[in-house]
Amino acid sequence: MNKVILIGSPGSGKSTLSKKLAEATGLPLFHLDALYWKPNWVETPKEEWDALLHALVSEPQWIIDGNYGRTLDIRLQTADTIIWLQKPNWLCAWRAVKRQISHFGKVRSDMGEGCVERFRWEFLRFLVFIWRFPKQSGRRLGERISKLMALSPEKKVIILRSDSEAESFLNTWNENDRVFSG
Repeated sequence: MNKVILIGSPGSGKSTLSKKLAEATGLPLFHLDALYWKPNWVETPKEEWDALLHALVSEPQWIIDGNYGRTLDIRLQTADTIIWLQKPNWLCAWRAVKRQISHFGKVRSDMGEGCVERFRWEFLRFLVFIWRFPKQSGRRLGERISKLMALSPEKKVIILRSDSEAESFLNTWNENDRVFSG
């Protein structure tokens, strides 16, 4: 396990698990949100973002947390391990609300510098996105991973559906396991 991506719905625990995994493995950790968002929630231009991701995945070791669907294939193709968090949508939505409240007026450690959490009406659309994630984005993720696995069966795919499975994974992961099923 040298190149690991963590994907899943917002609020599924990607950042939390990636931090713990980085501590356990010593691999360098990159939060895509922290790299993508410039101060005051300014998006990185596409060309700059693509160049940054290509440079990042060319490194010999990393853990990358985040989806960013347009560029997901760059990470899927270069990762040797894919950790897909499939937590219930109600839990992810609750965590997003809790995170919004607890970090209000502050910058989260997994977010870009100068991106202060504040309430915006777009947050309500974000909650709808989270609620629909398993059926919409999750289905597309599954299709992309299935195609990838057909071409690259040596990759490890780890699906974690609960916090207890994530903790169990951290306590028992084995580089020789191809799939962890909890």
